[in-house]
Formats: sequence, structure tokens, C-alpha cells
Amino acid sequence: MYRSFPRCFRRLSCIVLGVFAAGSFTPGLASGSEARLSLPRFVQSDIGIPGVTLDERGITVTSADEVVKFRIGGRLQLDPAFGGTSPRIPNGFGSNIEVRRAWIETYLTIDNAIELAFQYDVNTDRTPIQDAAAAYRGVEGLVVSFGNYKEPFSLQQLISDNNTTFVERALPDALVPARNTGFSSATYGSRWTLTGGVFGGNINTGVELGGIAGTVRATYAPILSETEVLHLGIAGSFRSYDQNDRSLAFSSKPEAFVFQTSLINTGPIRNAADLARLGIEAAYQNGPFRVQGEYILARVGRDGLLPGATFEGGYVEGAWVINGKGRPYQLKTNYGADLAIFKGVQVGEEQRLTRGGIGVFELAGRFSFLDLKDGGIRGGVERNWTAGLNWYPDRNIRLMANYIYASAKGSPAVDRRDIEADIAEFRLQLYW
Repeated sequence: MYRSFPRCFRRLSCIVLGVFAAGSFTPGLASGSEARLSLPRFVQSDIGIPGVTLDERGITVTSADEVVKFRIGGRLQLDPAFGGTSPRIPNGFGSNIEVRRAWIETYLTIDNAIELAFQYDVNTDRTPIQDAAAAYRGVEGLVVSFGNYKEPFSLQQLISDNNTTFVERALPDALVPARNTGFSSATYGSRWTLTGGVFGGNINTGVELGGIAGTVRATYAPILSETEVLHLGIAGSFRSYDQNDRSLAFSSKPEAFVFQTSLINTGPIRNAADLARLGIEAAYQNGPFRVQGEYILARVGRDGLLPGATFEGGYVEGAWVINGKGRPYQLKTNYGADLAIFKGVQVGEEQRLTRGGIGVFELAGRFSFLDLKDGGIRGGVERNWTAGLNWYPDRNIRLMANYIYASAKGSPAVDRRDIEADIAEFRLQLYW
């Protein structure tokens, strides 16, 4: 159960204020210069303790020989939203504002070869532990990891929620495995990556639950330069379930966390024996323009005389960084499986609002679909169209606005009738 906004805000206020306290507030009118908007900004700060700094990456403690580094960071995402459905779903939004994430993050690096990571979301009791991983990367081109982190599947899932183009990921993310506990090995070259691993269940709900999966992802970038990227990828996963754990189900909200109801939902899939997934991904970026898309297929095998079921989804999105550069492309990682992904929009020093700039703006559009109707399972079919505008007024701050039109056929939320939804969703994000 997610905590109320006031309670979570009280718990996080001391953390957020503590991080910003080491920054400075630019006065409304600087002597001998143009007026600048007063916003909190991160600065490199010597707080009087040898080896300890406070900057836009949080608090970093470095040993005297620089062999050991320990960093404390975090993220806070506040989502207001409103809208409606036809036919109407009573209390579809519950409250119209939610704390989406409130994370404390710690990272320990030893000799630039061993990485320990731990992320904790104080906003949820159900899945508070996010990444809890250890990795060895002392051999060039190889990263071996163990712990709870994302399986190597889906470009949009592997991109951090700090950096996603839209407030929420597209509909087919419902078919993606996301974080589970396991072991993986990743290797990479100048243009390619290959990651594979074996995973059980999520650390919060039970590592022994959800069967055992083998997951692999391969990517190749035939075009790769500072201004142009062509990314191609394919991923596969097979998970088997034992006889005591067959509670497989798929559902999706209309790409808005604040909205309380899933418009499409399979419900529990009886006698699920295994789950096979296939993902195909592609992206092209040229300067400030980027197009990205994925297609995901999930096949559920069932015991007895029950037929199997195949579900599918996909999306295509386009984005334009209006007054900035394209997103950096990252081939390698410190731990886990997030190789060959796009990072966040960069804000140049002169573009920062606290330096007299106007920040960076990004305009985006997306179409997505998800089909959860097959094999006698009537979960519904949904198609969404989303328009988005992002503003990065400074480093570590992002404001997002999305309009979502959702159309679901055979929705279980309204007795398998058709339903439409119009949603305006926003986000204030701080990350350090």
C-alpha cells in the first residue's frame, strides 16, 4: 500500500533539504548582472571533511588513495494528474497527486573494479528494495553481477525512470520481467553488447517464487558517433513455474500511475506452466532527433487441456530536444544489465536557469498498444496516444507534462465494454 503524500513528504523533506543545503540560492537580482530566477542549484562544496564532497551527484566520500568511493544519492518524483473516462469509472484517480518514487541510493566502488549498489524506495511497503547488487568489472569488456536488479530485457525498461522520455513507460512494459534476483554476465565491444543471466523471483516478494528464468539480450550499433546512433537489439526469456506457484497475470494502467484502475487485465492465468518472451528493439538518433520502438511477444504455456495464450504489445515514439543535444548513448555499465541504453538529456552550463539560461526543452509523441486477449483469456486490447513536453531548468531537475488518450476494447474494468480515457499527467522530479 502506498503511503499518503503528506506522510511520505515529511519523511523525505529532511533528505531533500539536506542535499540542497550545500547548494546556494541565486538571488532574484544579482549585482551588476541580469535578474535570475531563484532556484536551488548544486555546487561542488567542500564541507570541511577531507575526502567528502557534495555536488550534483549527491554526497561522495573518497579514500585518501582514491581507491574507495562511496556515494549517497536519491530521487523524488511527484506526480499530479487529472482526467476522466467514458463510461465513467468512479474514483478513477483516487487522490489527484501521488509521490511516485522516493529513493535513497548508495553506491560503493572499490579500485574501479568492484561495485556494490543499494536502492531503497521509502514510498512503498510492497517493493521497497530496488537494486541490491554486487558486481565485478575488473576485466575490460566484462561485467559479472549478482543480486536483485533488472533482467536484460527491453530498451525502455532498462533506461532509468530518471531518464525516460515520458512520465510512464509504454503499455508493453506490462509484459517485461523487470527486477528479479539472479546472476548475470555482460560483455561488450565498441559497438555491441551481450548480456545473459539466470533469475528467480523479486527480493521483496520472495526469491523462491515465480519460478526460474533464463534471459538474454544482444545489441549492435552499426552507426555510432557523438551525433548519430542506430541501435538494434533482440532479447529472449524463458521462465518455468513449479506446481505450487502459478499466479501469473498481466495488466496495465493507461500509462498513468495516479490512475487507480487497469483498463486491461488478464486476471490470474490458471495452470500456467511456463512463459516465453521475445523482444525486438530499434532506435535511431540524429542530433537532437530520436525515434525509438519495440515489439514484445509473450507466450504462456499451460498444463492440462487448457490452451496456451499469446499476448503482444509494442510502441513507437519520437522526441526532439528543441534547444539541446541528443541523449548520450551508453554501451557499458557499472553493474547489472543496463547496457546499450540512452541516458538523460544534458543541460549545458550556460543553459542552466541558475546561470541565466532558460533550461532545455524536449518535445515528444508516442503510440503504444497491448493485446491481452487470446486462448480464452479476455483481458482486453488497449491503444494509447501520448504527447509530452519536458523542461530541464537545471541539472538534477525535470518538469514533465503528458496528455494521454487511451482506448480499450473489451475492458474488464467496465464489464468488458469499450472505454476511453483522457488523462493529463505531470511530474516534478529531483534527482541527485
